Amino acid sequence: MSKALEQVLGQEVDKRRTFAIISHPDAGKTTLTEKLLLFGGAIRLAGSVKARKASKHATSDWMEIEKQRGISVTSSVMQFDYNGHRINILDTPGHQDFSEDTYRTLTAADSAVMLIDVAKGVEAQTIKLFQVCAKRGIPIFTFINKLDREGRSPFELMEEIEQVLGIRSVPMNWPIGMGRELCGVYDRMNDQVELFQGDDHTTIQLKKVDGYEDPVIREMAGDFLHDQLCQDLELLDVAGDPFDLEKVKRGELTPVFFGSAVNNFGVQTFLENFLKLAPKPEPRRSTEGLVEPTNEKFSGYVFKIQANMNPAHRDRIAFLRIVSGKFERGMTVKHVRAGKEIKLSQPQQFLAQDRDIVSEAYPGDIIGLFDPGIFRIGDSLSQGSEIVFDELPTFSPEIFAKVTVKNALKHKQYQKGIDQLTEEGTIQVFTTVGFEDTLLGVVGQLQFEVFEYRMKGEYGVDVQLQRMPFQFARWIIADKIDPSKFRINSTLVKDKKGNYVALFENEYAMRTAMEKNPDAKFQEMAP
Repeated sequence: MSKALEQVLGQEVDKRRTFAIISHPDAGKTTLTEKLLLFGGAIRLAGSVKARKASKHATSDWMEIEKQRGISVTSSVMQFDYNGHRINILDTPGHQDFSEDTYRTLTAADSAVMLIDVAKGVEAQTIKLFQVCAKRGIPIFTFINKLDREGRSPFELMEEIEQVLGIRSVPMNWPIGMGRELCGVYDRMNDQVELFQGDDHTTIQLKKVDGYEDPVIREMAGDFLHDQLCQDLELLDVAGDPFDLEKVKRGELTPVFFGSAVNNFGVQTFLENFLKLAPKPEPRRSTEGLVEPTNEKFSGYVFKIQANMNPAHRDRIAFLRIVSGKFERGMTVKHVRAGKEIKLSQPQQFLAQDRDIVSEAYPGDIIGLFDPGIFRIGDSLSQGSEIVFDELPTFSPEIFAKVTVKNALKHKQYQKGIDQLTEEGTIQVFTTVGFEDTLLGVVGQLQFEVFEYRMKGEYGVDVQLQRMPFQFARWIIADKIDPSKFRINSTLVKDKKGNYVALFENEYAMRTAMEKNPDAKFQEMAP
């Protein structure tokens, strides 16, 4: 590698931070995302989420069904620059029914920001998403939001994070008051206070102080709140976890920040600390061992496929996470699974639905490739080698339905729609053994609604879905599978790759099948 290229790659990788925001619906993720984009100058005015009903929609929500429901249905990517860093935010759907797309998006992130509502604490969806991050061992940063409302005590929230998620936490700042009483936060790492000025909570002032006992804070916050702050922080100094960057990097300790995204309070402090502490793009595992970002040969993998991002053009975009080397528009790369060379001529960079043609990009960046139907989720692209990155996991569906076409003459369009939506990962398709019925599996109910909506809107096909009673899918790994053995308390199906999968109505049925087939392995994820 030439010294100059090595230097450029090193500098570009050091500048980049690629992270996902994970949260339960309504924790304020869209607002936080918009405020971060504002700091980067990527959007001039953050659209108030409350104004959505007046047809003003958040930057990261673009699909029609999202506008109707006011939730993020599909993950989109936003890129902006701030303080010498290039930031890629992977915006994941917060709605519980979109977890599979969300899970996969997390495989493209180097760290995650977990957003928690100060009043509600750790919620169901956050737990699921956290577990995916924890399995990958990626660093997790926590932003406790909505401090401008009455909420639970910070100590109670920290205890809940530890008990429910199994991760220790270290508060980087601490609230001075809450709700109507909120007058600021104390920055433990930099010995400064971030204070609201005036009653309207629109002006924010940063003040350097000499520790949390500084009389300046008493003057600003009053005796009661200052005494409370001193007691809390004395307790934290003695009993709390110390900050340990190595533990943060291993995903064993989460730095916690308190703030209010809607008031822009604590967001800038969070962003600046996050950029210092969060990891730059990491190496990725492949068939040729770890691939370092500074390897001069370009490589990357497709983690998401999205059709019809632009309703004016019937297009499919494959989202590619760049792992190593420098990407240049028009370059020729090897599409490893297909075994052929392809030219990347129209790569796009995103600010949600707004797209620009990109001429170059570096490890950690996410680019969109026009897809004429050649890409699948998990495909590896590389320059001059046969690198295949570790396969992206397929998550076990929890809801099933039998699908039929209302108009038999539309079968061709139906098949095309099913194939494309399966490749995008919107649904999983199974065929029953012996009966050849088509069953769809999803992680959440809303995915069926999106499936019906898109089949009708994009392929002109009306489908009928009949809910099936199954709750569990397990992939069967065995030397020889006798279908008759699995008919007693389960339904045997095949996935799109021809693997056998047993569908069970309850845990009892699943345990019985496992006991009767001790030689078979029942896996939650596809082999």
